[in-house]
Amino acid sequence: MSNPTVPPPPHIALLPSAGMGHLTPFLRIAAMLSSRNCIVSLITARPSVSAAESAHISFFLSQHPKVNHVEFQAISSPDPTTDDPFFLQFEATTRSVHLLYPLLAASSSPVSAIFSDFVVASTITPVAADLGVPNYIIFTGSCRFSCLMAYLPTLLSNPSCFATDLKEVNVPGIAPLPIGSIPPSYKNPNHLFTSLLITNSRAFSKSKGILMNTFEDFEPDTLAAINSGRVLENLPPFLPIGPLDTFEAKKEQDEDGNYLSWLDSQPAQSVVYVSFGSRTAMSNEQIKELANGLERSGYRFLWVLKTSKVDKDDKEDLKVLLGEPFLDRTKGRGVVMKGWHGDQSVNAEVVETAGLGIWERSWSWGLGGVVCGEAIGRKIVELMEDKKLRGLARKVGEDAKKATAIGGKSEKVLNEVLEYLMQKN
Repeated sequence: MSNPTVPPPPHIALLPSAGMGHLTPFLRIAAMLSSRNCIVSLITARPSVSAAESAHISFFLSQHPKVNHVEFQAISSPDPTTDDPFFLQFEATTRSVHLLYPLLAASSSPVSAIFSDFVVASTITPVAADLGVPNYIIFTGSCRFSCLMAYLPTLLSNPSCFATDLKEVNVPGIAPLPIGSIPPSYKNPNHLFTSLLITNSRAFSKSKGILMNTFEDFEPDTLAAINSGRVLENLPPFLPIGPLDTFEAKKEQDEDGNYLSWLDSQPAQSVVYVSFGSRTAMSNEQIKELANGLERSGYRFLWVLKTSKVDKDDKEDLKVLLGEPFLDRTKGRGVVMKGWHGDQSVNAEVVETAGLGIWERSWSWGLGGVVCGEAIGRKIVELMEDKKLRGLARKVGEDAKKATAIGGKSEKVLNEVLEYLMQKN
């Protein structure tokens, strides 16, 4: 008696968008899928938006030779409407989408599904339909943030919802969002980036599912709300597969030093991590006040310092930015480095809601001027001395590990997606 035919592994095409904060999660997913014997194709536009992106991709591919790299030529606009390199890349991807169908259709192994970044979802949906394969949207923010994105077109259809005197914004099914947690540009439907978000928010309903870099025990109520239709009807399932396994491009030893070794040598739960993301740059004045606050707090710290808004390696000397006396006084107690660490201000509200941190609303989006070092130092002390918060953070860390372990909730969700794609082959 012959054994039943084993279906071939799924071939998944990944399409990230511009920006290190978007690219890095896709590389992690590519590595994760490849380790599960999936055929993986990483699709990227040429040229990339920055040298840092190119270097990151090249290093990743050298470490994961089984991942196929599919490049397409991005067609630039003859009449650009902005000088923002990321929006220009989004526009170029939209104009070049017709190039993707023949590239994917010609693959020796038929594509089983496309996993696309949220901000290119509307662009890739027609390609997936033409290929006859499902498109899954990868959303790298919190589930609470995804609720805001799904409901954003509805919110912006009512100008009063973002009135200046309001303190909260209501999204059905979830607790109100503090107005300070929402980027100012999101409140303007005519803003270039907001128009892009609206277009892609409407693509949610056309996808097979939304793969989330979160886990059920971290955002149980929000996941339940959006998957029950309370936020918006006719949405596909939101599928928590996180937290994603880390993949970082290891650089040669430089002025940052080996910060991981330094972290390993510190007592547990003793280090304050400071990062405002790969796109957020501070003024020199605010950098000095933050340095003052970290020093005043008396706590150990790891500070990822960003001084350029575009994803590129900063050239400024730390001694010039922070002053040699500060670096000498905090030597051994603090490490200042430059690297790619994603963050989203909206997620600060999620962290506080979960009881895992504090959020000083008056500091939101840098609209309140320079925050003084004394105030920063007080907040750091408040954070680090909160024993209840420490206990909750420890539990969330344990739950996160369980979610992605064999038999964990996130691992089961991903397995179900891959099993569906295998059976569909």
